[in-house]
Amino acid sequence: MKIIRAKDYQDMSRKAANIISAQIIMKPDCVLGLATGGTPVGTYAQLVDWYNKGDLDFSEVTTVNLDEYRGLPKEHPQSYWYFMNENLFSKVNIDPAKTNLPDGTNLDTAAECARYNGIIHKLGGIDLQLLGIGPNGHIGFNEPGEAFELETHCIDLAPTTIEANKRFFDGNEALVPKQAYTMGIKTIMQARKVLVVANGKAKAQAVKDAVTGPVTPACPGSILQLHPDCILVADEEALSLL
Repeated sequence: MKIIRAKDYQDMSRKAANIISAQIIMKPDCVLGLATGGTPVGTYAQLVDWYNKGDLDFSEVTTVNLDEYRGLPKEHPQSYWYFMNENLFSKVNIDPAKTNLPDGTNLDTAAECARYNGIIHKLGGIDLQLLGIGPNGHIGFNEPGEAFELETHCIDLAPTTIEANKRFFDGNEALVPKQAYTMGIKTIMQARKVLVVANGKAKAQAVKDAVTGPVTPACPGSILQLHPDCILVADEEALSLL
């Protein structure tokens, strides 16, 4: 795993955006795997800024997102479709027909997982997968203890993840969805390049475990040690235990 050290969140965001923009420039019709959450917001803002300056063209790009809350319609302010639209899709010239997320309103778990796996397979896989990492080491919504060989599946969210996400639901844990559809570890590991972003002291232990700990489902991010082209961009605080 290649580690790129950033001074702070802004520097991390810019360095990560630079890697993504290079992918788009080298392969304009690339397939980008995208992530949500607080960490990549700055990266998306930087990509939008470069697009506005005429440096990036998203017209041929296809995207597949890591995950979506099961049960939330895309118009819900906390759905990941809404997040992506607010932070990236509505601000660049990407074709909406080429943006893909799991459908949280499809409660037929087997059918929805099969549909989403089919999309990724038909696209020929992912050129670059952007990931955050949770305080418990999760990537996507692949929680500790899950099998590494899964593709898209429905996951019961861990209490720590629900606790971390309640800030997005007015601090009310009861409003946080308890399940999500997520791209599995197998799919993530099949991406040709993986880019992990991490910032802040709250992520330091997870980063240490993912980079130097044993490869174990107890820390899902640790599997990335085995990826042939994985880059971690993290700030000083997130790297403070290394």
